[in-house]
Amino acid sequence: MSRAKPLNLSALLQAPLALPSQPRTVALLLSELRTPQPGMRRLDQLFGTDPALAARLLAAANRAEHQLEQRVSGIPEALVVLGQAELRDLVAQAPLGLGTGWLQGLELPDFWRYSVEVAKLARALAASVQAPAATAYALGLLHGLGEILLHGADAQRAAAMGETVAVLHPNRARLEMQVYGYSYSQVSAALAGSWNLPPLMVQALLHLHAPMQQSQFEPLTGVLHLACWRVRARAANWDDRKLAVSFPAEVGLALRMDIDMVLRQASIDWHAAGGLDVQL
Repeated sequence: MSRAKPLNLSALLQAPLALPSQPRTVALLLSELRTPQPGMRRLDQLFGTDPALAARLLAAANRAEHQLEQRVSGIPEALVVLGQAELRDLVAQAPLGLGTGWLQGLELPDFWRYSVEVAKLARALAASVQAPAATAYALGLLHGLGEILLHGADAQRAAAMGETVAVLHPNRARLEMQVYGYSYSQVSAALAGSWNLPPLMVQALLHLHAPMQQSQFEPLTGVLHLACWRVRARAANWDDRKLAVSFPAEVGLALRMDIDMVLRQASIDWHAAGGLDVQL
């Protein structure tokens, strides 16, 4: 691992930012947005498969020029705020990720797939506790974007950490805290703040790995925490015993959820070949 001093969070946020999107999703969105009346459901589905595009959409919807009484926290709301031409420009200007090898130590197809799975599970868990499902989904999509920034700004160190703990392993945030003093989700929180996203979302990302340390427990933070645990544990192929031992019981108790309630959601085969299916 590099002996150079790790970037502090402020310096990291000053690094050139290029959050990559899936080329196929960009192409499908541009095709839909060229039609006289784009289907809102189709746009919602497509933006909901791409963390970077979802972030660009929410940032654009929350710009001061729109003069909204409340900040936008979900993809469907953001689509209503922006016009067709603005959406088309937003998508056309998105940097494209080229999949395997685009970032050293981070496989973008796996990252995109993981982010969508966390979003889907967070949405399902949020609905069961009467938390805003669209916001939970957006948080699931956006929570890992800080990892891209870390790999882009400090590629050698980030890749070296991957030799010890994989990017999508449940213990990755703990290692990043040891190395940097912050984790990928705290980077994501800082990005969300810079995009003028609602404070509730910024706080959920900031406290993702320690939801019980919030001054007042927020269910959205809890469901995001459980969703990340579940998807990362499955990606690591943990057996039933390790799942039981590692289950965040305190968070589950606060949400009135046990391990079976979290695990009974449809599982994903993380070892199957193929890329991300844009269908939700």
